[in-house]
Amino acid sequence: MALSKPIALPRSPAKYRFVLTPLADAMFQLLIFFMLSSNLAPYSLLTIRSGATGSPEGGEAGAQEPAPAPAAPLGDVAIWNVDAGNVVVGGQQFGFDLLADLAASLNADGDASIILVVRDEANVQDLSSVLEALAAGGISNIQIAGGPS
Repeated sequence: MALSKPIALPRSPAKYRFVLTPLADAMFQLLIFFMLSSNLAPYSLLTIRSGATGSPEGGEAGAQEPAPAPAAPLGDVAIWNVDAGNVVVGGQQFGFDLLADLAASLNADGDASIILVVRDEANVQDLSSVLEALAAGGISNIQIAGGPS
């Protein structure tokens, strides 16, 4: 008996297709995550109002409007400018070695608030040194703002 070999049929090469649907789903989920976790209000902008009470419409010259009642004070807020290696408080420049004394004198009256304006020359270590000294001095109400560029 003769054994016959089966005839091998040619195979068509396997076609691999790259499906974009899972990639699009992952990108959409990342987009939603970053949209929900981002802040729409920038913390670095502070609105500073002047004490002038003028009419924005530029009304009549003879007409005087009563001055608006001042807003209730939010407490004493100190503004500190953080530069490279020093802090400017009230126009005076202090080194980081005096931060503990500054924090103690500020917190002597009670609950103190500080706005730290970080200048372009300051680095992360300068800011962390100031924050560490303020935390050691018992000051916990601290806001950080970016300085003018």
